Amino acid sequence: MKYKIALAQIDSVIGDVKTNVRKHAQFVRKAKKAGASLVVFPELSLSGYSLKDLTWDVALRKVDRDLLKALIDESGDISILAGAVEESPEFGIHNAALLFERKNLATVHRKIYPPTYGMFEELRYFSGGKSVRSFDSIVGRVGVLICEDLWHLPLPYLLAKDGARVIFGMAASPARLAAGEKELQIARVNTDQHKAYARLLSTYIVFCNRVGVEDGISFWGGSEVISPSGDVIIQAKLFDEEMVFAVIDENEIRRARRFSRHFLDDDVHLVSRELRRMSREKYS
Repeated sequence: MKYKIALAQIDSVIGDVKTNVRKHAQFVRKAKKAGASLVVFPELSLSGYSLKDLTWDVALRKVDRDLLKALIDESGDISILAGAVEESPEFGIHNAALLFERKNLATVHRKIYPPTYGMFEELRYFSGGKSVRSFDSIVGRVGVLICEDLWHLPLPYLLAKDGARVIFGMAASPARLAAGEKELQIARVNTDQHKAYARLLSTYIVFCNRVGVEDGISFWGGSEVISPSGDVIIQAKLFDEEMVFAVIDENEIRRARRFSRHFLDDDVHLVSRELRRMSREKYS
């Protein structure tokens, strides 16, 4: 399989889901015009990030189809990954990734690790997700992680072992500048990390980060696609809105795994067995 994806590196209006839905639809139409089969947006792209007490007001439920109608309608011939605040049937509030396909909300991934350290306070407002799994989409088997999830080593590994050929990372990563810094260190660190995951898992890593400023926080963008060999295929601008495109080619995954068999030879049963042992010995 070979197909084109679009990374919509956008700014969002905080707390204004209707306006953000309209903006998403505009970018989706641009992606379609360019021949993309899937378009991915950043973390919490439909709501904005620094919500605090607005979190409950912008939470979406499955019954909110009218509010999401523009995206549902546009998803008839393209897959759309967007970030939103989601209210679960149990009334939990989650930082979530929504996949729209075939004019339907097909899949929801809930952020596993809402951070609450340094400048982050997500855990005050969001419950963490309880599962991570790959899923079948129109473009094949893929997985989704949200920002902090990418910093927990087992999660990309689990998605790849569950068959994901592409791992999408949606982020709202803030810029942190050090005195005398000549390059944006957070951008370099993220790219190094994505290259390592791509090489070790022999899979594509797609990172879509937002831009703009909220409550004094600046988001740096730098969205990128990394090949299964660890090469940067495309990289978006820093700090500016932009849509960039890349081709996902299953043959590149095949080539990477045949060239170096480390992922194919990895023993998931050994990993599972040793983790159970450590759990008994160290954490019981």
